[in-house]
Amino acid sequence: MKILITGITGMVGSHLAEYVLADHRDVEIHGLVRWRSPLTAIQGLVPRVTLHQAELRDLNSLILLLKKVQPDRIFHLAAQSYVPASFEAPADTLATNVIGTTNLLDAVRHAKLDPKIHICSSSEVYGQVTQEETPIKETNAFRPASPYAVSKIGEDMIALQYFLSYGVKTIRTRMFTHTGPRRGDVFVESAFAKQIAQIEAGVRPNPMKVGNLNSIRTFADVRDAVKAYWLLLEKCPAGEVYNIGGEETMSVGQMLEMLKKMARCPIQHEVDASLLRPSDVTLQIPDSSKFRAATGWKPEIPLQTTLRDLLDYHRNRIK
Repeated sequence: MKILITGITGMVGSHLAEYVLADHRDVEIHGLVRWRSPLTAIQGLVPRVTLHQAELRDLNSLILLLKKVQPDRIFHLAAQSYVPASFEAPADTLATNVIGTTNLLDAVRHAKLDPKIHICSSSEVYGQVTQEETPIKETNAFRPASPYAVSKIGEDMIALQYFLSYGVKTIRTRMFTHTGPRRGDVFVESAFAKQIAQIEAGVRPNPMKVGNLNSIRTFADVRDAVKAYWLLLEKCPAGEVYNIGGEETMSVGQMLEMLKKMARCPIQHEVDASLLRPSDVTLQIPDSSKFRAATGWKPEIPLQTTLRDLLDYHRNRIK
């Protein structure tokens, strides 16, 4: 079997490649990269995967790539995934996530291939929900609170449209908060862990800077998430959509306190107004029962372990 991972150099893509190499050694892994993509996250994997340069915004490059690789499965993980950046560059976010996904699906059609395709939407599509709407089901209304969320609705819906109109075998996921080693520095739990590691090392002073600590999140480990994605294409039918999320729910402030207790020195924090979003999603608790019933998946890695591994990841980067 041959698989193609877009976004292979990111946190999720690199962990997915690692998981496949460890547990499915008969699988041939191909990754889509841009010429400027940093390879740090997959440095140890490069000899064991095949990388191809292509651009999601260039349909022809994707057609040529797919005709060459002819993958049996595609994990479409590449995206502009940072919510605050979408407020600064909404058109770029829409172009990457909506037009890029459309090009990928169109390339599959033009190449006359029939792979199963995982389209990675987001829990952000649900926006701000009420307490009565939790845990959030796949049938919940869309209320996007950022250009990023709008782009993910577009990605989600174009994937459904290509299934309905052309029979392209897309399966969509709306993954809730997931994190772990290699998480980008700009995301909240990774930004916290990085600052703590820097304060420990004496390269930045107390207090660390934080944004909104009142948002409620349900956390999952990225290593559990990639197992879920693999099971998705193994067991789920095309055309479906699934919420996927962890089991540990708490405020961002409570998550911060967990990290601070792991620190090697006292850590203080203060709110930085520049880290507050123009509009925010403050309540995200998933109902993953549909996916769990379809696959038997359940998260295995506790948040305590996830956060410790994330903190150690940033400690090691300082050395």
